[in-house]
Amino acid sequence: MISIKYDLQPQDLSQKISTFWHLSGEKILSIEQNYDVSKGSPVFTKQGKYTTRGWTEWTQGFQFGSAILQFDATGEQEFLDIGRKNTLKFMAPHISHIGVHDHGFNNVSTYGNLLRLMREGKIALNEWEKNFYELALKISGAVQASRWTTIQNGGVPPTGFIHSFNGSHSLFVDTIRSCRALVISHQLGHVFQGEGDIKINMLDRALQHIKATADYSVFYGEGRDSYDVLGRAAHESIFNVKDGNFRCPNSQQGYSGFTTWTRGLAWAMCGFAEQLEFLETLEEAELGAIGGRIFIEKYMLKAARATCDFYIEHTPIDGIPYWDTGGPNLHKLGDYLNEKANPYNDFEPVDSSAAAIGSQGLLRLGNYLLQKGETEAGKKYWQAGLTVLNSLLDEPYLSKNPTHQGLILHSIYHQPNGWDYVPEGSKIANGESCMWGDYHVREVALYVQKIINNEPYYTFFNCL
Repeated sequence: MISIKYDLQPQDLSQKISTFWHLSGEKILSIEQNYDVSKGSPVFTKQGKYTTRGWTEWTQGFQFGSAILQFDATGEQEFLDIGRKNTLKFMAPHISHIGVHDHGFNNVSTYGNLLRLMREGKIALNEWEKNFYELALKISGAVQASRWTTIQNGGVPPTGFIHSFNGSHSLFVDTIRSCRALVISHQLGHVFQGEGDIKINMLDRALQHIKATADYSVFYGEGRDSYDVLGRAAHESIFNVKDGNFRCPNSQQGYSGFTTWTRGLAWAMCGFAEQLEFLETLEEAELGAIGGRIFIEKYMLKAARATCDFYIEHTPIDGIPYWDTGGPNLHKLGDYLNEKANPYNDFEPVDSSAAAIGSQGLLRLGNYLLQKGETEAGKKYWQAGLTVLNSLLDEPYLSKNPTHQGLILHSIYHQPNGWDYVPEGSKIANGESCMWGDYHVREVALYVQKIINNEPYYTFFNCL
C-alpha cells in the first residue's frame, strides 16, 4: 500500500521538476536528431534507443506532443518548432484514421496542445493557424465517434461505446482518454452527421462511452463475479454484437481478464478524473438526455474513487506498481506491498508508465474533491499523487544517462507477448522507457509546475 507523504507540497518538487525538464529536453532532441521516422512511430526503447513495435501508430502524438509540453514548461522556442513542424508533417493521417480508438492520444496531444497554447497566449494568435487546429480536432472527434457499438444496459438512458481496434465487440478501458476528442469537437461546434444526414451528438456518445466504461471496465465489490474486488479494472470488456449483451472481461496486455493490468487501471483513474473536471463546465440543459448532471457525476465519481483506492491499496509504498496486480509470480516477492517496488527483481516487472498516468488521476481527483469541500478524501488522493510523482522524479526511475533516449525507466509494453527488452543477466524486463510513459510524466510534471507557479489550472479543455 502506498505510504502517502501527507507533508509533501508541490513546491517541494520544484528542484526535481527543474532537473526533469533539463533531462527531458535532451531526450527529445536526441530522438528528433537520431530516430528514423521511416521505420514508424517510436514506441519503446531497446538498450536505451527508441524503436518501433506495436499494433498501430498510436504513439506518434506522444512524440510530438512531448516537444509541445517541453515548450510550455520551459519557453524554449526550438521545442515549439519541433512540435509544430512535425504535427503539420506527420499527423494528418491520424485525424482521419477510422481503424483505431487512439484519437485522444494522437490528436489531443498535438493539435489540442497547440490550440491550448494559442488560447492561453503562449504562442501568437494566428486565425488561419487556429482554424487549422480547430478543424483537425473537429474531424478527429467525429471520426473517433464513428467507431460505435450499441449495447443493452437494462434501461434508459441508452448506452454504447467506442470500440477498440480489435473490433466492434471490444471495449478497451484505455479509450476513456479518447473521449477528450469527442467533447472537444462537440464544444467547438462541429456537427457530426450519419446516414440520411442524421445529426449525432458527440457529447452524448462520449458520456455513454464513459458510462459503459464505469459499468463494465470497473468492479465495485458488488458480486459481479468471483473476482469482484472494489476498484479492480479490466483491460477489455467483450460484448455480443448481435444482441448487445456483455459477455466477459478480458485482457490483451494484462495477465488475465480477472486480474488488474495496472496501466489499464491508470487510464481509468486519469480518464474519469479529468472528465469530472470537464463536466463542471457543461450546462445542465446539455446533460438531460443522458441522465442529468447528478446521475453522470455519481457514476464518474464512483469509478474514479474506486480505481484510485485500488491503486493506493495494491501498489508498493513508493507508488510504483508492478505490471499486473495478479502477476503469477508476485507471491515470490514476499511482502512486496510493504516495500518499495524493485524493478530489478527476478520475478515480475514494474510498470513506471502506469505510475506516470495514475499520478495525474490521483492529483486531479484530489483537487476535484477539495474544490467540492471533501477535505479529507481530497487530501488523501492529492498527497498520494504527489507521492507517486516524487518517486518518478528520482532514481531509479528518472533516466539521467545522456545516451539513453528514454525519460522514465522501467516501463512495460506487452508482458504477455514478451515484447519488452530483458537485459543480459536479468530474468525480467527492466531499464527501458516507452513513449506514453515519457509523455504522461511530462504532462503531470507540467500540471504540478503550473500549480507551483500559480499559472492557470491545466486541463485538456483549456483549448476551448
